[in-house]
Amino acid sequence: MLFVAEIGMNYDGNLDLAYELIRQAKVAGADIAKFQFGWRDQPGEINHLDRDRVLRLRSWCDYWEIEMMASIITEPALDLAHAAGLRRYKIASRTVRDNPALCRRILAEGKETFVSLGMHDDEKFPFGDPDGERLRYIYCRSKYPCYPEDLRGLPARFEPLGYYGYSDHLHGLEGCMLAVARGARYIEKHFTLNRTSPVIRDHVLSAVPAEFRMLTELGRSVGRLVSVVDRT
Repeated sequence: MLFVAEIGMNYDGNLDLAYELIRQAKVAGADIAKFQFGWRDQPGEINHLDRDRVLRLRSWCDYWEIEMMASIITEPALDLAHAAGLRRYKIASRTVRDNPALCRRILAEGKETFVSLGMHDDEKFPFGDPDGERLRYIYCRSKYPCYPEDLRGLPARFEPLGYYGYSDHLHGLEGCMLAVARGARYIEKHFTLNRTSPVIRDHVLSAVPAEFRMLTELGRSVGRLVSVVDRT
């Protein structure tokens, strides 16, 4: 099971804060610290990440022994991912909707790729069936924040060759734990040091380090229980 601390833009444009978020994500038990490449990234914008900044983030992730991953939102963002040597990718819901050609280019590289379908409204998977090694679909609702009634469409059962995991936009940890109990193998939760920050909308729906630690510890225990029960 993978637990992903979605740092995204929650570093508020301050790379020193990004360092601390990476460190705290590791302490909280996250497997992956995830950023967003190509979203609000023009010079002067809050998420401007050029090659030098991306390599700095990568070096910090390496130092804290946590994997770095990113949502690839634009063509230049994929170039940044290459520069950082990312071993696997995330494709955000908006990219599935707005740039399917880029999605296919990413998938053609053959790396494990997690594809969020929060803005996909077709019953069929957009890039073919999941293959269990490379193409993994992630259930989410592209609403910030979500509320309990927004999860009425949550899969009754997550399967390796169906919806593989869950990206959470709900307050608290309940949505993540429900997904784990239903078999999700990938849990992505926004991560912050200050949920009251007004800088980025994602802060309010994020987990602080103590909560994320609860998620990883209890989530892994529940995941083990699910795997045992499923074999019986």
